[in-house]
Amino acid sequence: MIPATQVKPGMCIVVDGEPHIVLERRHIALGRGTGKITLKIRNLKTGDAFEKRFFSDEKIETAVLEEVEMEFLYNDNEFYYFMNTETYEQISIPSDAIGENRYYITPNIKVYVEFFEQKPIGIKPPKEVVLEVVETEPTIKHATASAQYKPAVLETGLKIQVPPHVNKGDKVRIKTETGEYIEKV
Repeated sequence: MIPATQVKPGMCIVVDGEPHIVLERRHIALGRGTGKITLKIRNLKTGDAFEKRFFSDEKIETAVLEEVEMEFLYNDNEFYYFMNTETYEQISIPSDAIGENRYYITPNIKVYVEFFEQKPIGIKPPKEVVLEVVETEPTIKHATASAQYKPAVLETGLKIQVPPHVNKGDKVRIKTETGEYIEKV
């Protein structure tokens, strides 16, 4: 248990018995008495995001998540299936628990599956992934002096902006935290 004033974005806390990740934190100081901490949090089981207020001196329970390296096998639109790389045990996670991370996983990629009280609740993809461009506009040579980015769709359905020299069939490195293009591979 830690005071609400020590909670920071990125921390995992327990609210109403369920794990939540802190997305934003605002401190509101009042003229008299204790201030209030407003946290924007996302439920790691349901994916719902909302704001919750705490008094500055209120204690908040931190969640302990266990991370296990697993290999992504496949998905059937309802569940995503993973295999423990050490024990070869297979588990399934509902699609809604994967959320936006679905854009960063392809078969055989290694990810960290997060467990809360021995139940899988989500995944952490690698910081960077390499994905193939399946759709983009053709390059127009000598169209402009400055490099302008163009839209592209990757093999997982992710839509990003890429430089003009990237074409269909090229592989690109993506930053999973922001979904931004890094480089052509």
